[in-house]
Amino acid sequence: MTGTAPTEAGRVLAEALFAALRRDGDDGVGITRNSYGAGESAALDLIERTARAEGLEAARDAAANLVVTLPGSDPGLPALACGSHLDSVPQGGNYDGAAGVIAGLLALVRLRREGVALRRTLRLYGLRGEESAAFGRAYIGSSALFGQLTAEDLALPHAVTGRSLRDCLAGAGAAIARIEGRERLLDPASLAGWIELHIEQGPVLVARNRPVAIVTGIRGNLRHRAVTCTGEAGHSGAVPRWLRHDAVFAVAALLHRIDAHWQALLGQGHDLVVTTGVLGTDPAEHAIARIPGTLRFSFEVRSQAQATLDAFHALFLEECRLIEEERGVRFAMERRIDTAPAVMDTALVERLRALVRRLGLPEEPMASGAGHDAAVFANNGVPSAMIFVRNANGSHNPREAMAMEDFMAGAEVLRLALIEGAA
Repeated sequence: MTGTAPTEAGRVLAEALFAALRRDGDDGVGITRNSYGAGESAALDLIERTARAEGLEAARDAAANLVVTLPGSDPGLPALACGSHLDSVPQGGNYDGAAGVIAGLLALVRLRREGVALRRTLRLYGLRGEESAAFGRAYIGSSALFGQLTAEDLALPHAVTGRSLRDCLAGAGAAIARIEGRERLLDPASLAGWIELHIEQGPVLVARNRPVAIVTGIRGNLRHRAVTCTGEAGHSGAVPRWLRHDAVFAVAALLHRIDAHWQALLGQGHDLVVTTGVLGTDPAEHAIARIPGTLRFSFEVRSQAQATLDAFHALFLEECRLIEEERGVRFAMERRIDTAPAVMDTALVERLRALVRRLGLPEEPMASGAGHDAAVFANNGVPSAMIFVRNANGSHNPREAMAMEDFMAGAEVLRLALIEGAA
């Protein structure tokens, strides 16, 4: 018996798990499950304990990700995988990432309880380090699986503790020598597909009154974790404008020009978003009466087209050069970090869309502006697709507001997709 409706038992289990995650991750404002920190580890432990209590196999892989397994009758077939991440941004919400892991667990638990016979093995991944908040580099757990962490990546310092990513991976039990050697810990050919459920992190589904949607593609991004503009500090009353080398005005001029380029490219039909999420003078030296000599800021660009990313970065560098000449400042950048755009598998997308219609839900595909581990799987040759669940108030903030009815609808689409793909 496979059924075609969410069970009350599944909803009860989901609510209990979300409540436990909220309790364990509460930071007094929102939810913090720091990448390779205690919060993320506690979340993985919770899912692992629950899986084992339900008779499922659970273990950590060589990248320290959690893998829950429901064996199929033909172990020679490539497995079908699902999952998401369990870390969060500081003072984030409770559903970002975790919804996908819990949805996958619900599916495996119900299939095992009902004794559904499947040929393919099903795997649920609780991935580590998807968020870029800690190291400036996203998709760490999934990238490690495919041998894509470089020596520069492993040397990145944690934003809070300063520990290197290498030390954090080793501390979590990852096979650090294999990761340093760029070994592929997971053969893409061993997976028949990857399906990731995730909350939508924007307002589209709320605006269109859709509980779920199927994702067709994922924006890539390039970023500089930090750019430093260095000018010359001075007395605010004693230095006239023509002799100033003001770092704040220089960066303000830069961002104004970047915004104009952004608007122009949007007008030409390009997909593009640009963000400076961190910006500030040095608190140890800034003052009302001081011309700021230094300012640090972050720079990020996202697009579904790699050519657009590269072209916009070239514009950014050229504008930095021009403002250096005009204002007598210098720009120094931390290394460029790239994440490639990804296209979801057409056949898998169509299967998921058909399941949404089968459940009587309104159906409309959409692209993802935010990045997800699914992009890593897709770009390594694993047929991949995503299910978005409606979420009010956006994401990366404590006000994430996914309704359980919407979550259970998305979880049911995932369960049926796993049955179809593994039968």
